[in-house]
Amino acid sequence: MSDPQFRHPTEPADTDSVSLGLAAYTAIRRDILTCRLVPGSMVTEGELMATYGFGKNSCRIALTRLAHERLVFARPRKGYQVAPITLKDVEEVFALRVQLEPMAARLAVNRVDTQQLHRLEAACRVEHIGPLPHRIDVFMDANKAFHLAIAEATGNERLLRTLSGLMDEMSRLVALGFNVQRVKPEIRHDHNSMIKAFEDRDERAAETIARRHIETFRTQTMEKVYASLSQAGTYLPLVVAGGVR
Repeated sequence: MSDPQFRHPTEPADTDSVSLGLAAYTAIRRDILTCRLVPGSMVTEGELMATYGFGKNSCRIALTRLAHERLVFARPRKGYQVAPITLKDVEEVFALRVQLEPMAARLAVNRVDTQQLHRLEAACRVEHIGPLPHRIDVFMDANKAFHLAIAEATGNERLLRTLSGLMDEMSRLVALGFNVQRVKPEIRHDHNSMIKAFEDRDERAAETIARRHIETFRTQTMEKVYASLSQAGTYLPLVVAGGVR
């Protein structure tokens, strides 16, 4: 979990309360997406208040919003469960990405800023920039920005919003690989190949590389998920609809 960043002995009403609720939501959501709050684990309002330094009202605002996004589930008399990672979720996310991202790459040819992509790819190289939690944050932000820069270049706002949501869902899977194996997915080759295709204005190559990247990433991700399960056991459930595998 994150170290407490905001400490308010009292929580003013109205605007200040909404602002603190947003801050609580942002901090807790970040830790869910980076798996510092372990998938499937239980948390209580009191635990979140103690960890993040927010008051009860702010935590409730945050939990209400997180529940709406299905990142937590209320469990009567127990608290809240951090959303488990399910095989169905993984399959659905990859099924959409493998269709949408190659299309986005093709449409972005002649539009995307390749210098920006070079900077974002370089930002994904996080091996020597500090402790593991910081490396996870930096890599996830840079990798997401790389893919969304391509989507944004298409000019299709719905495509951009959809891929942004999918990247957020994917982030927990990426974080599992970091947390267990202490490595990031090896994406440098694909990113650079994609940039070259954009520089060459080669629509077919950009589309093909994007598809290969997602398919390879799916295999790597599932290997890391299962490695996480093997190491963490029942504390990191991978479930399907109706039960645990």
